[in-house]
Amino acid sequence: MATVNTTAEANLITQEQMKRVREVDFVTQFTHNSLAKLMEVLGVTRKIAMMEGTTMYVYSVTGELQDGNVPEGEIIPLSQYEVTKTPVGEIKLHKWRKAASAEAIKKSGYDAAVRDTDTKILRDVQKGIRTNLFGFLNGEIEGATTAAGADLQAALADAWGNIQVLFEDDTAEAVYFVHPQDIAGYLASADITTQEAFGMKYVEDFLGLGTVIISSRVTKGTFVATAKENFIMYYLTMNGDIAMAFNLTADETGFIGIKSGYQNEERAQIESLVMDGIQFLVEYAAGVVKGTIGGA
Repeated sequence: MATVNTTAEANLITQEQMKRVREVDFVTQFTHNSLAKLMEVLGVTRKIAMMEGTTMYVYSVTGELQDGNVPEGEIIPLSQYEVTKTPVGEIKLHKWRKAASAEAIKKSGYDAAVRDTDTKILRDVQKGIRTNLFGFLNGEIEGATTAAGADLQAALADAWGNIQVLFEDDTAEAVYFVHPQDIAGYLASADITTQEAFGMKYVEDFLGLGTVIISSRVTKGTFVATAKENFIMYYLTMNGDIAMAFNLTADETGFIGIKSGYQNEERAQIESLVMDGIQFLVEYAAGVVKGTIGGA
């Protein structure tokens, strides 16, 4: 009688491996397909890993360059500059948990109850990051410059001029945050193509002035502008110790971590845990322009 082999076959794809694949896909979608595009649009080149609870700052530099035409043998005058840093809050760990009950899985199926809701939580995490970004931009930024114009083009042009002066050594590329109703007329009457990044629409090289990000989170009739090089992303790393402690899946960047599809048998639920700690700020407050459309 032939012996029946009851052990698992080699190279069998297991349920745990499939769960891991879904977690890797979640992280990839967030970091490399969404967050990376936002960083590209904002021109973020500095990404700073921090410890939870560390204070974040924006900086203002004041001073004046003295005359460099110094005769031979005379004392060279000192050019004095002062850097002032203003605290803007502490970076915090954000944690989210989602659960699908046995009844929900029975009614809707596993994909709808667990995997589809993982996708929804991804979008909501992105929304939270956008909320924090606009919360900073809409708030009081000490040392920010002002600009105004009779219409959107004139106002953005005024801001563009300010940015070129403020960042004259860096060949600055400007980025503006504008309310949809303030730009709607241009979108309707001109051949302008909008693109999307991280849930926000934007227009590249708008009227030759730079990138315009369109968001209803900006107060109508106003806008915020700065140089792309001025943005920094602070973050808490989600790999290393925290990934080990909670069995999170994260990639090499460590921007976000997820544990998906684990069982809570006491409540007969399938749960997901997501963690991140991301905040976009500017480095120099004086490089931010707060604009008014319709002002003198």
